[in-house]
Amino acid sequence: MGKVLRPGVTIKGTKDGLLFLLDESRPFSAILSELKYKLENASNLWDGPDTRVWIKLGNRQITREEEKEMRELFSARKNLIIHSIEAANGKPYLVDNRGIQMLAGTVRSGQVLEHRGDLLLLGDVNPGGNVRSTGSIFVLGALRGLAHAGGEGDESAIIAASSLHPTQLRIAEVVSRPPDEWDESETSGMNFAYLVNGQIAVDKMHQISRIRPDIHEWKDHRFKA
Repeated sequence: MGKVLRPGVTIKGTKDGLLFLLDESRPFSAILSELKYKLENASNLWDGPDTRVWIKLGNRQITREEEKEMRELFSARKNLIIHSIEAANGKPYLVDNRGIQMLAGTVRSGQVLEHRGDLLLLGDVNPGGNVRSTGSIFVLGALRGLAHAGGEGDESAIIAASSLHPTQLRIAEVVSRPPDEWDESETSGMNFAYLVNGQIAVDKMHQISRIRPDIHEWKDHRFKA
């Protein structure tokens, strides 16, 4: 018997209104599709007086464009009034696209961490974990899962980690060779992966300024927790 996938959107009623819990481990595009389905169906569930809505994103942060898409879905139900959108631990629910965003935690098997811009992750990416970013990815920890940098086609993006033992690396549209073909000497110590001649190469971190001479410009970027 196949594994039953838990809902990406869980709706709970409270004395003050409705609570929408969005699964942080799913791609946000999949969350929006499920939300659209639920809002367009079971129409009798949504009929009634004005109802306040609280949206909980978990550890996810979203862009203004993603927020706009989500609000447009809710606008189809005039009686559902969004009261708040919240991320966990009191952090802003909107992504700050300025500079490098710093996040702390472990990306576990089955979880997907999506980000716009450059990402500095203080923690590990376990096997089965997935980190995706439109910019570069820096992991101060072990990268043993999948990492996709330059997700919107940025071929200058890099992927760096204190311990680089990925199941797969992807930069822009280029995918790394299988993990069983990695040379152990390539992934010992702190390394980074980058694109050269249409292929993903790996080098020691101290070589980054030689291979990416523009990297010095990042020193002035703000780090935001």
